[in-house]
Amino acid sequence: MTARPAGPASSKALTIANEVRRRIVERQWRQGDRIPDEADLAIEFEAARATVNKALQLLADEGLLDRRRRRGTRVAIDPIRKATVTISVVREQVEQAGMAYSYRVVAQRRSPVPAEIAVRLGLPEGEILVHMRAIHYGDGRPFQVEDRWINPRAAPGLEAVDIWQMNANEWLVRNVPFLRAELTFSAENADRRDARLLQTQAGQALLVMHRTTWNDLGPVTTVRLTFRPGHRFGTGDGRGP
Repeated sequence: MTARPAGPASSKALTIANEVRRRIVERQWRQGDRIPDEADLAIEFEAARATVNKALQLLADEGLLDRRRRRGTRVAIDPIRKATVTISVVREQVEQAGMAYSYRVVAQRRSPVPAEIAVRLGLPEGEILVHMRAIHYGDGRPFQVEDRWINPRAAPGLEAVDIWQMNANEWLVRNVPFLRAELTFSAENADRRDARLLQTQAGQALLVMHRTTWNDLGPVTTVRLTFRPGHRFGTGDGRGP
């Protein structure tokens, strides 16, 4: 896993990065083209130059932009796609641990994205995304719980998938390549919902991971993963969309 430099980008920086990425993907700006200067983009997006700089650096880190002093910023020629997280599938993790895998969807619906999630994804608050909660099991015992938001516009083909049968983690890994990811870890006490889904007691200390991924079309998914008590991470854990 490769750590991203500096701190997390602001919502405004992510919004700018998504728009610049869209222009590159849709070939408004072609490979080798010099894009507008930071000062001009700052005026266009009504943002500080530092925010524009952060947005462009995100795309340079992805390999979409080539930034050089005194030569400006250009769309990369034959851009290198840099994924910062190795892909993995929860089912494979469970089976590699010698357990039988199973999966259950608790809820799935289209919902307006709340402010906290919108900031994480760099999308407008209230935009309609797919929201779902599911449990992954090993030998019939909860292995991890996921609370996931998926952006259908960045996940072509999602509409045709029966997420109640094919788990979202595995489908996204197999079908929606991503360019970059952000991960954060925390220890949280189980609330009543966590306790019920993980079959533990309220107040139990749990390992929680938030993971967000992006591709050429924008933010793909953000997910809160809550692991069973006593879960330990190896170098291959928790590594997919």
